[in-house]
Amino acid sequence: MDGLTIHQLLCFDAVVSEGGFQAGALKLRRSHSTVFTSIKNLESQLRLRLLDRDGYRVALTDAGKSFHDRTRVFLHELSLLQNHARQLAMGEESELRIVIGDPCPLPEVLGFLRQFFDGCPTTRLNLHFDAITGPWERLFDDEADLILHHVDKSDPRLEFIDLFAGRIVPVVAPNFLPFPVSDRITPEQMRDLVQCIIRDTARHSASRDYYLIEGARSWTVNDQLMKKQTILQGLGWGHMPEFMVAEELRDGRLISIAGRHLRGGYGEIVAARRRDRPHGPVANRLWQYVEQQAPALKAAIAKISYPKPRGKDELASSRKSRVGAGSRRNSAAPRRVK
Repeated sequence: MDGLTIHQLLCFDAVVSEGGFQAGALKLRRSHSTVFTSIKNLESQLRLRLLDRDGYRVALTDAGKSFHDRTRVFLHELSLLQNHARQLAMGEESELRIVIGDPCPLPEVLGFLRQFFDGCPTTRLNLHFDAITGPWERLFDDEADLILHHVDKSDPRLEFIDLFAGRIVPVVAPNFLPFPVSDRITPEQMRDLVQCIIRDTARHSASRDYYLIEGARSWTVNDQLMKKQTILQGLGWGHMPEFMVAEELRDGRLISIAGRHLRGGYGEIVAARRRDRPHGPVANRLWQYVEQQAPALKAAIAKISYPKPRGKDELASSRKSRVGAGSRRNSAAPRRVK
């Protein structure tokens, strides 16, 4: 085994994973002859036949399969070692790129970040706000160092820290529905009413629709705040994070229509970053900060999700002003799709 090289192992793995010499060479950006010769030399040095070349496509021999399994483990460990070396060589980052996803409460999250970056005067914060699949796209396109959003927790490329969770509830303004509010409202009943949805900010990834009723007319907005105002004005209905509409649900400016058929959902927001990428010293300090402060952020968001009850005088005043406004705004029929 004298003279065994990492290049030979990379060529072997590429041919196996891509299913052929030409495809493996394209993956490595090497010539076909270079890859072919590297694997031939590897087999000669090991005194093993790793690939069966007799068929239309190359296939692993029994010895080749066993050797490839161990090769993949070695190459993965090598990648981790290379990342660690890059981290050791990094100085203080001049910039960190963070993406805040649309379900996050901005005042609490921005205050959370400010406390950290106040202590990092030489690192510039490059902040983005994205919706739906936009944060994932930036992360996997290497355009973000950290995202605050919901993720697929089973994705092995990610490491994450749980931040907070909350319900997603379908809401309407008073007098928006042409039928009584109940917990038995069906999607079919809502199909003739305008549904307000958020525009996916992803540029090339496949977009996803959450809670969209098929066949319903929809109005698209840029963010959760605009969506909330659209629903408050009776221009449509939609699903909102409960913490964002807790005050309006409490005083009656919005009404939940969650029930047997429109169940809403549940969102888990995390801080996530790539496990397979190197992270500099400031990024690692930020990660430690997030781990330490996550319970405090969760408690702060719980306060806005479940605000204290109002006093009798405050409630009476709010109801009086709402009734007056409602009688003027809702004198016409509710906006519906014709």
